[in-house]
Amino acid sequence: MSSTIPTSPMQRALQLAGQALWLTSPNPRVGCVITTADGAVLGEGHTQQAGQAHAEIMALRDAQARGHSVQGATAFVTLEPCAHQGRTGPCCDALAQAGITRVVVGSSDPNPLVAGQGLARLQAAGVQIEHDAQAAALSRELNLGFFSRMQRHTPWVRMKIAASVDGQTALENGQSQWITGPKARADGHAWRARACAVLTGIGTVLEDDPLLDTRLVNAPRTPHLVIVDSRLETPLTAKLFQAKSETPRQIWIYAAVDHPGRRAALQALGATVTLLPGPGGKVDLPALLRDLAQREVNELHVEAGHKLNGSLVRGGLVDEFLLYLAPKLIGQGQGMAQFGPLTQLSDALSLRFADPTLIGADLRILARVTGRDLF
Repeated sequence: MSSTIPTSPMQRALQLAGQALWLTSPNPRVGCVITTADGAVLGEGHTQQAGQAHAEIMALRDAQARGHSVQGATAFVTLEPCAHQGRTGPCCDALAQAGITRVVVGSSDPNPLVAGQGLARLQAAGVQIEHDAQAAALSRELNLGFFSRMQRHTPWVRMKIAASVDGQTALENGQSQWITGPKARADGHAWRARACAVLTGIGTVLEDDPLLDTRLVNAPRTPHLVIVDSRLETPLTAKLFQAKSETPRQIWIYAAVDHPGRRAALQALGATVTLLPGPGGKVDLPALLRDLAQREVNELHVEAGHKLNGSLVRGGLVDEFLLYLAPKLIGQGQGMAQFGPLTQLSDALSLRFADPTLIGADLRILARVTGRDLF
């Protein structure tokens, strides 16, 4: 039997898209609900892992499994149905061929291989198209990384920082484990899990020997790992090479100076080493972001020390900050990001706070760089 839902069909589709948060990379998170004219649900679904079914196909399969015909039905889709043959076939054609006569769509697809073509093909097949502006904004927010990669050709860069309330991320001697509590650390792993890749610097690798995995959450995939390592100093015994993952995790090391022997040894462990020399013997960070976009990285989650953080901030390369503030005062220590000094307050990086939430005893704040949410 068909069913009804307590929210609108598009709200339900957005909920389904949110369920795909940790799953679809590098594809966008999309939800689809198919209903009768009076709102009874025939089928629903969200996009699966890359290479598997998209939201529209999952919803059509769900309707079939329930024994429902979708002839004359309406499909509510959070993102424009795809119109190209990629890892899967065109969803716009599947909807039309199934007998869907009306499609309510959230956001258009920024992928130039789609970009309006999905809706055009549906209209050419006689399908009525309607747009939901509110759903469009929410769908874009859910897929900021995908929109960033398609439109700016760089990932959406989110910098995670755990600090004391006076802004220190470590003691002067470098000790930083642990400033925040276990609930905040688990929440940080959940944010890692939604990213396509996690970026850190050689300083963090040498000082903390981190795994940089998602072991504290039950995630279906592990993000790839990016290391900014100007002189190829990553130890061959680093724990990051030993991290367990149910899905393949690529390790991409970016250097400015080549050391053929070290490069060969790192590559023998499965790492990909790329030389991107920039000013001052450092890695060219803007070029690194462009290269990651070509590797289909949508969201880049940064967990680095104050020096690399400062370089990314100074270069205008950060889109938002994921801040965990512990109810502690440290005094003199290592700050969040080393850049400046500025000569006037008007030069400060302007942020917009969003969604302040207590995570255990710590305060989580998402702080977006002003103007970076306009896609």
